[in-house]
Amino acid sequence: MKIYKLLSLLFITFLTLSSCSNSDDDDIQDNTTGSLQVKFENGFNNLSDIVLNQTTQTSSNGQKHQFSTLKYIISNISLIDENGAEFKYNYNNPDKGAFIINQSEATGGIVYINLTEIPKGNYKKIKLGLGISPIAYLIGQDGQGLFWEKAKQEGMAWSWAAGYIFTKLEGKYGTSTPDTEFMNHCGNMGDTTANGTADLYREVVLDLPTTARVTKEITPSVHILADFNQYLSGKTTLSLNTSNNMAMGSSAHLVNVSNNLINMFKVDHVHND
Repeated sequence: MKIYKLLSLLFITFLTLSSCSNSDDDDIQDNTTGSLQVKFENGFNNLSDIVLNQTTQTSSNGQKHQFSTLKYIISNISLIDENGAEFKYNYNNPDKGAFIINQSEATGGIVYINLTEIPKGNYKKIKLGLGISPIAYLIGQDGQGLFWEKAKQEGMAWSWAAGYIFTKLEGKYGTSTPDTEFMNHCGNMGDTTANGTADLYREVVLDLPTTARVTKEITPSVHILADFNQYLSGKTTLSLNTSNNMAMGSSAHLVNVSNNLINMFKVDHVHND
């Protein structure tokens, strides 16, 4: 009888230790990381990819326009998993978590960014910031020196006191043909609270049509379409004219542009390769 009890106790102890061991293994596995690629395809929804100085679109107000420069800053990327948990990728850290999408650098119409050290998980949504958040800006120039230098080299910054250019759109427009130059540079003018100026930083959450399954072995690719019909034909229909065709900063026109452009993003598909 004593031997039976002893064997039973040993068996229970074995099961307990085995369960703890499996739990520990699961915890280690859950802490593994992987990578994720995000593709940005800039286009007009009825004309496919934008070719600079070539692709011409007609706005809802009948204005023809084309881009010679098309750049914007993406930052504060977050991934939201099947349980609603949010992983923030180098949030408010421009040196590691901000990217310049430059149409002139597109390969096959696509601009690529690669995210590393992503926790293993099944992700259902992606959040994007258009521009640099006021919180990140207030970290100061020394706290984001690498990205600040890159932004200056790319022409996506004014002086530090003025700050970053969030979206840079340049080209030509007209009625019958695009023959008048325009420059719309959207961005916050330094510390918006202290300066009493509009905050043009925007965020959007996008559903993924297919779950992005990040593992050590699988690097999902999230293909995002940016529909630049939203520029002049979005939530607020806009027309370029002599009062706004050389707008820079955070004027009322550029507030409308920013509100339009944040709605241009859509996830077209996800590859789990």
